[in-house]
Amino acid sequence: MTSKQSITRILRKFGLMQISDYLRFIWLRRKNRDHNLTFRKQYPDIALPPDYLMYEAFQLDYERYYINGKKTAEWLVSLVQNHKHLKGASILDWGCGPARVIRHLPGLIEDGNFYGTDYNRQSIAWCSANFTDIYFHSNDLMPGLIYEKEWFDLVYGISIFTHLSMEAHEAWLKELVRVLKPGGLLFITLHGNSFSGKLTPLEKILFDAGELVIRGQVTEGHRTFTAFHPEKWVREWTADLAVLEHIPGGEAEQDVWIFRKILP
Repeated sequence: MTSKQSITRILRKFGLMQISDYLRFIWLRRKNRDHNLTFRKQYPDIALPPDYLMYEAFQLDYERYYINGKKTAEWLVSLVQNHKHLKGASILDWGCGPARVIRHLPGLIEDGNFYGTDYNRQSIAWCSANFTDIYFHSNDLMPGLIYEKEWFDLVYGISIFTHLSMEAHEAWLKELVRVLKPGGLLFITLHGNSFSGKLTPLEKILFDAGELVIRGQVTEGHRTFTAFHPEKWVREWTADLAVLEHIPGGEAEQDVWIFRKILP
């Protein structure tokens, strides 16, 4: 176990992980201040969320939030279009945060209908005030969603299951499948084998045995609440869906999984 892992384990054990993470936010806000101010001056018309909303959902870097958010949207579309045409599609960003990805989709998909949902009501309020071509709604930490069954052609969640408990994994998978149309796609990213080096020896044993590994002792859903997903476990968890594509992550990159809701 590295010294960083040891320190993190101690902070988690004594309930100091979220306090430590907030101090990291303050440090990053100061560290990135000049860089972020330069970006804001260069692009004064780009709507940027409050700093903590950005940090909580991604990183406190205005350029990476906007430019990399667009690249992520383009990447998402390119992968999904290998399996489904998206013109006119109804699309849900589950766990949209401050719209890092979904804000770019209307410019990439013709005649689409775009929805974002998140349990952080401050993020949803900010999104609703800034993007009138997207429908935003709040949800709770546990299901359900306000949408009728079989509403969406595509549901995606980028690094959302990575911060949920076993109970939430089971409940949310059922809910996301409920709102998918027959033949619709579910796109998710997970902490796969590329993150196994971050595990403690005991966690690694569980992971290698094909068990979901959860690091809790913080508020569920928070960025420091972490789940790790062995491929064997993912395939058993999603047994009622058809796996269209699994892209193992590179170093420190999450696995990509694309599923199809099986036609009745």
